[in-house]
Amino acid sequence: MSAIVSRRAALGATIGGVALAWAGAARAAYPDRPIRWVVPYAAGGGTDVMARLIATEMSSRLAQPVVVENRPGAGTNIGTEAVARSAPDGYTVLSVDSAALVFNAALFRRLPFDPENDFRPVGMFARVPLVLAVGRGVPDRSLQDFVTRARAKPGQIDYASPGIGSPHHLVMELLQKITGIRLNHIPYRGTGPAMNDVVAGNVESVLVNYASSAEMFRTGQVRPLAIASGRRLASLPDVPTLTEALGEEMQTSNWQALVVPRAVPDDVAARLTAALLDTMRQPAMQARFREMGLDPAAGTPDEFERVLAADRRIWPPLIRTLGISMDG
Repeated sequence: MSAIVSRRAALGATIGGVALAWAGAARAAYPDRPIRWVVPYAAGGGTDVMARLIATEMSSRLAQPVVVENRPGAGTNIGTEAVARSAPDGYTVLSVDSAALVFNAALFRRLPFDPENDFRPVGMFARVPLVLAVGRGVPDRSLQDFVTRARAKPGQIDYASPGIGSPHHLVMELLQKITGIRLNHIPYRGTGPAMNDVVAGNVESVLVNYASSAEMFRTGQVRPLAIASGRRLASLPDVPTLTEALGEEMQTSNWQALVVPRAVPDDVAARLTAALLDTMRQPAMQARFREMGLDPAAGTPDEFERVLAADRRIWPPLIRTLGISMDG
């Protein structure tokens, strides 16, 4: 009887060992099919362009296609929800920015996902500098000129943004809070229409992505006053940051990162992180981003978590204090 039990035990151990080895081999094979990269914005915009550039390079590192899928709408919530509800297997990844993971928790009464608990960070890949600019017919030559004139004309100076709740809008709200000025916000449906009205002289000022309006700066159609970034832009070396111009710290937030559903296994997430960071550390990729007016970032998951924590201390309280809402 004991011999039979021993043989059964041995057979069980052998089968168990084979099963474990098979499972390990299956996990080691990741990825063995294409990966879907969801961009919660329309095709052709800055977020989409960045994703496609990086996806091409990550494909070669992962030996599988990384296919970009645009799922725009509801202030990034449609695409973000789709990934939150996807299988946590590493085959669906998501571009996120401060809107998706920081602002929307305060801008909407209810979200169909939990921005703090439903996602696992893969890494950061860019910071997107914003520039405070005025039309060429506006007399201001510096941020100090702009603030002085705004104090003398409370509520009479317009500024354009690509929409309520956008980083552009919220940074301008923070600027008003810090300086004590009051501006008149004119939201548009995107950067293009906003810039057109600033160039035409219909609106005096705007906070804009440098990447989307570099040609207008180069040709003098708009005049830069300050950079909403941690450091000056190489392409605008004489333009100070908001912190430099104000003489006090003014934190801003406009970054891009990659996340996956929270339950994605450690080894799968680590493989994605390695591919992303290796891609973003390549000199050619960094040069391409800088040509586009972007600040390339190869941020680890831990570094990204620290950025998120800092932003969540600043922006949701400001949004709630100002009573800004996307719920209508």
